[in-house]
Amino acid sequence: MIQYLNFFKKPQGAAYLFILPALVILLVFTVIPLLATIVISVLDMDIFLKGASYSGMENFQKLLSDERYWNAMKNTFYFTFVQMPLQIMLALVVAVFVSTNTLFRKILRTAFFLPFVCSLTAIAIVWSFLLDPQTGLYTHYLHLIGLPRLEFLRDPELAMPTVILMTVWRNFGYSMIILMAGIQSIPKSYYEAAQIDGASKLKQFKNITIPMLIPALSFCVITTTISALQVFDQIFVTTQGGPLFRTETVVNYIYNTGFKLAPYDLGYASAISVSLMVVIMLITLSMNRYFLNNETSDVL
Repeated sequence: MIQYLNFFKKPQGAAYLFILPALVILLVFTVIPLLATIVISVLDMDIFLKGASYSGMENFQKLLSDERYWNAMKNTFYFTFVQMPLQIMLALVVAVFVSTNTLFRKILRTAFFLPFVCSLTAIAIVWSFLLDPQTGLYTHYLHLIGLPRLEFLRDPELAMPTVILMTVWRNFGYSMIILMAGIQSIPKSYYEAAQIDGASKLKQFKNITIPMLIPALSFCVITTTISALQVFDQIFVTTQGGPLFRTETVVNYIYNTGFKLAPYDLGYASAISVSLMVVIMLITLSMNRYFLNNETSDVL
């Protein structure tokens, strides 16, 4: 016992002691639910946990012929690979603009970052009111200039692009702050040397800013992609996966299958969750390797 107490008095032991609460939270809210999901995915059970029986790989085999699952996966990829580039490009352009420390640009940083601090659910509710075809402020302005009252969240063709633009507007401030910090950390001497050599602002941005920002860019791209692949809140509040399942993503389908629609098939919902976890893992590892290779080549 005394030996263990002496260990915690050392710097290394004290470090373990300080991270222990975070490890406990991670174990309780991440590791245990993850393992439970994997176990439930091979069971035939409902949300009430009654009559659970082992079903083997039947739930995963069911995925292969489930058209609604593949539609949800298609919508998820559509959302992710449109929203993520838009958010990163907008954040990068704005980060370059607000990176200088003037009072006006400091105010802009706060204004752009503020939506990210607000509740996504509250933002989705507000946007639902603004885009309502009958009482919405934006549709009213369209009517005033002679355009039709577009049903942004009820039209199968407009619903997903609308949700994407709303998400970009809300989230780009997060990426902007990270990229701005990366830009401010680039030594000014690099730009001064480029100016002496006659490099234009565009060449400086291409040959200095972008290569030096790869660590920050990789972090933003990977975290934004992971978040987008798990999109749920804004779609749940604004469209409920409609119209005609055009905005139903994988997480929405998991919720509908396991918790909303009878027979509340928790085993199948867990199998969908495991499949999404594998997809996210593969995409994340691929992106991480790509960015690590780029960082290494820049160093060499």
